[in-house]
Amino acid sequence: MASPQTRTGSVPVPESSALLERLGVHITAGTLERALTHRSYAYEHGGLPTNERLEFLGDSVLGFVVTDHLFTAFPDLPEGDLARRRAAIVSTRALAKVARRIGVGPHVRLGTGETRTGGADKDSILADTFEALIGAVYRDHGAVAAAALVHRHVVPLLDEPGLLRESTDWKTVVAEAASRHGLGEVRYDIEGQGPAHDPRFRATLTVGGRAFGSAVASSKKQAERDAAAEGWPELSATLPAAGS
Repeated sequence: MASPQTRTGSVPVPESSALLERLGVHITAGTLERALTHRSYAYEHGGLPTNERLEFLGDSVLGFVVTDHLFTAFPDLPEGDLARRRAAIVSTRALAKVARRIGVGPHVRLGTGETRTGGADKDSILADTFEALIGAVYRDHGAVAAAALVHRHVVPLLDEPGLLRESTDWKTVVAEAASRHGLGEVRYDIEGQGPAHDPRFRATLTVGGRAFGSAVASSKKQAERDAAAEGWPELSATLPAAGS
């Protein structure tokens, strides 16, 4: 893009050179424009091509590259742990984090409504656009360049403390482990406390009648999720080792 694009005809989108520099790879003008075009902008401008096909492609490339890296880097991890790590770093939250670091938001071409409601900083739009950029690199330069982009910006998330915990559905992890190992009923005992305008709920995870962890949150669902996360380390320590 030799000159700034506009989202709605009046809001300028920054020059793309800085974005490409942060990505660490060149993308041809037409492909980059497509990767940055949200459907809301396309609709307002007569049905322009959107970034959704590139997003579809980028999602597949991302999944393969991350899976290949995990399989190679963690040769002793069982399939379930590999799957949880993959889910964590390809999640909408994680990809949006990457997109913010690169500064993708200001470059996304958005319609009036999305611009007004802060679409340039929405996790879903940022994550989808980053996947479209992966797809754009694949189209312009092939699999090796696209894989390098993923290794440069996504794979390092594995080293960030807390990411796995934040992105994992611990209630599902607990439920699957309890079912697989015949541990008995999984329950979350809820106690409410605090004033009506600022409620607090304590959830205690019990599996087979044994308490494993508790947490306090402002909603019952969040308290249950947090209790599952708190209780998982102790619960997992009681499970038989893989292959035994």
